[in-house]
Order: sequence, then structure tokens, then C-alpha cells
Amino acid sequence: MKAILEGHVIAESNDIIENDGYRYFPRSAVRMEWLETSPKTASDLECPHGVQFYDVVIEGTRHPRAAWSYEAPRPTKQHIDRRLGFWEDVEVG
Repeated sequence: MKAILEGHVIAESNDIIENDGYRYFPRSAVRMEWLETSPKTASDLECPHGVQFYDVVIEGTRHPRAAWSYEAPRPTKQHIDRRLGFWEDVEVG
């Protein structure tokens, strides 16, 4: 499975976990050099799972908050701890 943004493969792995309609990739399968930590919003701070969003930056183009991971998930999301999910402009398939 791949996560693709504007023709660039951000992540690729067969080790995918699906949860709540999203697919999560292991960090080792993600081009982390293209991810920059996004500032936390009030909503992020209220998340019980410790969500951290990332901007995806490729060739100088920033895609705000296009990736995220749970840094301190409660038991219901423990299986996706520190994995990365993508949305908005990122095509996962």
C-alpha cells in the first residue's frame, strides 16, 4: 500500500493497520524527512490519545496537517501507537 501526494510516494508498506476508516503506516515506511511537526491546536490538546499532526513538505510546497499520529494512545488505539495516518490531499491505496 502507498500514500501518494502529487505523484510523490510518502509511505509504502504491506504492514498496514486500518482503524476508523484510516490506514496507518509504520514510521519506518514513511519519508519522515518530508514531515514537519505542526503546532498543536486547542482541539489537538483535547485529544485523549495525544495526537500530533504533521505538515507534509515536498519541493517547497507545504500541505498543512496532512499526516498525524497518536503519541499517547489510550487502550482503544494502542495498536496504532506512533504509526502515521494521512488524509486530505494524500491518496492512500
